[in-house]
Formats: sequence, structure tokens, C-alpha cells
Amino acid sequence: MIKILIVDDEKPICDLIDLNLSASGYHCTAVQDGLEAIEMIEKEKYDLILLDIMLPGADGYDIMEYIRPLKIPVIFITAKREVKDRVKGLKLGADDYLIKPFDVVELVARVEAVLRRYHKAQRIITVGDVVVDVEARQVTRAGKPVVLTNKEFGLLVLFITNKNVALFRESLYEKVWEEEYYGDSRTLDLHVQRLRRKLGWEHNLVAVYKVGYRLEVPQ
Repeated sequence: MIKILIVDDEKPICDLIDLNLSASGYHCTAVQDGLEAIEMIEKEKYDLILLDIMLPGADGYDIMEYIRPLKIPVIFITAKREVKDRVKGLKLGADDYLIKPFDVVELVARVEAVLRRYHKAQRIITVGDVVVDVEARQVTRAGKPVVLTNKEFGLLVLFITNKNVALFRESLYEKVWEEEYYGDSRTLDLHVQRLRRKLGWEHNLVAVYKVGYRLEVPQ
């Protein structure tokens, strides 16, 4: 299982990240202190580190100097918005830079992108009797192949990597169709209906009033 260390001095943010990444199948550990983070890195082997900059004990830049020789991928997650801060983080060796507040869907997508770059991405994801090979773009249900369109597969990946999280219609549409959402949800709704039918998720893929959809999976 992919192991991710979350380093942020705000516990609610740690909890939010942990909840969403754990729902996507990652094993997460969270700390709120820079020196404690260094201790954890010395004791455990992590596949990815999500790192705030403003931390007690040691700041994110100091921790980055420590991490760099270890070749562990890092995504900075910070409220520091200035270009010079992003440039500094990237020059220190960070793989990506996400500014608070952030969309959890974007966070999960960036985590997956960095892990793929390091050939550490989760290739196979299982939800009940549905097995998804993300790299090969193959889906089976109860051992039988399921044929999906490109848009259906794109929606499926968003749902299975954000299990039990309500996803906004506009976010789903813009990420899968790669164009701006203008409020007409008929196309999205039809694709979700077909996905429900093909995967037997009539009771799992639920509509969330005034929001969008959520894939409900028992924890």
C-alpha cells in the first residue's frame, strides 16, 4: 500500500487530507510539527510527503533540504501564494505546489500524478466486486469485463479515487469533458446513469442535492 506522510500544523487540514486519501486507498500518517516530521521520515519509508511551509520546530524549506537526498517525492501544500515562494519550493526539489484552500479532487489528482511520475501509482483499485486497472483502462465486475466509454471511465476513476466524498457537478464535468461547465447537467447525468447500470451501483452512486454525486462505499 502507498504510504503518505502529511505534515501540516493545522489538524483540521491534516484530517481532511487523511480522510480523502484514505478513502482513495492510501495509508496516511499526519504530524503537525516539523521536527516530528523529520523523526518520522527517519523511522519510516514513505512514498510521498505532503508538506506545509509554515511549521513549528522546522519549516517546510528546512525539511525539504533534509528530504532531498532521500529522493522522496514532495508536494508543498501552503497558504503562501507569491510566485517567489512557489519558485523557491520547486527549486528545492518539490514535485508540485498546491495553494490553500484547495479542492480535494485536485489534491487527489495531483497526488496520483506525482506517484505515476515515480512509478508508484496504485494500478489496481477494487470496490466491491468491481476491479479497475487504471493504467490499462480495464474494468471487470464479478470477474466479467465491463465496456466503458472514455467519459464513463474518466468519471469512474474520479469516483473510485474519491470514495465517500461528495463531488461537485461542475468539477466532474470540467475534469472529464475538459471544458467549462455552464449548468446543463443532462450529459453528466446520462453518463452517471449508464455507469450505475453497468457496474450495479444503483444504490452506491448517489445524487447529492445541490452538489453532485458521491460513491458510497462501506469503510
